Amino acid sequence: MGLKRIDHKDLGQLTYHQVKELIVRKALRPGDHIRQDEMAQQLGVSRTPLLKALNLLERDLLVEFIPRRGYFVKQYTYAEMREVFQVREVLEGLAARLAAEHITLDETAYLRSLFAPFHGADAIDMAAYESADQAFHRQIAAIGANAVLAKLEVMRNVQVLAYQMGLHLSPEQTLTDHAAIIDALERRDGLGAERLMRAHINAGTRIIEQHIAEGQP
Repeated sequence: MGLKRIDHKDLGQLTYHQVKELIVRKALRPGDHIRQDEMAQQLGVSRTPLLKALNLLERDLLVEFIPRRGYFVKQYTYAEMREVFQVREVLEGLAARLAAEHITLDETAYLRSLFAPFHGADAIDMAAYESADQAFHRQIAAIGANAVLAKLEVMRNVQVLAYQMGLHLSPEQTLTDHAAIIDALERRDGLGAERLMRAHINAGTRIIEQHIAEGQP
């Protein structure tokens, strides 16, 4: 899996970041069994820091513990994912509204730079676009600077798994959304930014609801 051996005092945190990176990079996919002995050996740590890491990842909604079976990368049902997206819509809308009150020109320039390589591109690297998309949402939450938005990181963790389930719109559909949100932020139009962000997230919710309507759990 291309793992790096860990040598540091805070092995639990470092192990957490290593395993999370495997999930983000799709080396570990939804439903995969995390075999603790094998994983600990590959990372060069004991099972104690690995267990700490898995507990943190369970808190982050990225793994789940199934009694008598062990830890698995969380495999969401569409109904569960819909609930997550409904919460994301509210929180990320709030993040956008608060960000409009604090954002600087340098920060809006940074947000635009995330998507500049994709405008007019003949072919889009989806891994690079996914990374830019996550950085976009993370930065807006950071600019909003509100303690409640700390919960957004957990919500965005699930976004990683949503991509793996195919629950995302194409860049052609979302580039326009991103540009409109940035424009609203630059105008300091908090209500407009919130409305646009909620519509952006809701588009993903509608994809999920389509799967549910087709009888998929």
